[in-house]
Amino acid sequence: MLKAALLTFLITTITLAQRNEPRPEAIPLWPGGAPLAKGSAPADIPSIQIYKPAQHLATGAAMVVCPGGGYGGLADHEGYDYAKFLNGIGITVAVLKYRVAPYQHPAPMLDASRAIRYLRSKADELKLDPNRIGIMGSSAGGHLTATLATHFDDGDKNASDLIDRVSSRPDVAILCYPVITLTNEAFVHKGSRKNLLGETPDSKLVELMSNEKQVTAKTPPTFLFHTMDDAAVAVENSILFAEALRKNKVPYEMHIYEHGRHGVGLAPYDNSLNSWPKLLENWLRLRGFIKQM
Repeated sequence: MLKAALLTFLITTITLAQRNEPRPEAIPLWPGGAPLAKGSAPADIPSIQIYKPAQHLATGAAMVVCPGGGYGGLADHEGYDYAKFLNGIGITVAVLKYRVAPYQHPAPMLDASRAIRYLRSKADELKLDPNRIGIMGSSAGGHLTATLATHFDDGDKNASDLIDRVSSRPDVAILCYPVITLTNEAFVHKGSRKNLLGETPDSKLVELMSNEKQVTAKTPPTFLFHTMDDAAVAVENSILFAEALRKNKVPYEMHIYEHGRHGVGLAPYDNSLNSWPKLLENWLRLRGFIKQM
């Protein structure tokens, strides 16, 4: 018990020290003001922070990371921590600060779409492969990730803004204990639905944003991770999405752990759950996002 407590203390101390490191500059996604903006306060300005891997590790792949928070906030450990992990395996990361309540759909989707377009449009400048840009999210950020995996577009070739000309389709999607269904009352995360769509949303909009119903053959390859006893977001959310992927013959890999609370992030304190980042690394290697051993 003493050794375990000491290990937890050391991990916590190291993690806190890392989080106090200087962060990358926030890059506004729309320097002239975001569409549907309600003002000019920080909460009205969606942005990304770009974390770059060491030059000798860089693979040219990139990932937009969408932290969770029930569409009412943004969890740092599902942004910063993921960025540092992905940097360690050679992936450039853009941690997304997307708009949350009182903002509702489509603002978060517009922000995430713009983040993918930004990376793809500046691939040369950032030394990225425009065909290896993915998206990753946890909880409500997982819903946003699934939204981009099912509601992307090819871009507007006639747009005056060069960023808007490129595709918003992610090349892979990574869903960590995601909110998926908004229609199945037995499994829906009601707080996320309320924050995203309002108290009494139109039934057609609820159906549209229930992402297990929007999967097609063009949905990108997907990695999913969840726990059976997640008390906040039922595991059936991941299962429903995986079933839709299978029916549409979209490659996917899903890992369901027997135990684990919601919102674990990289799960550094759990000797079972902390295996999932390595499983993700193996999958990303299979998808060509990181270097072969």
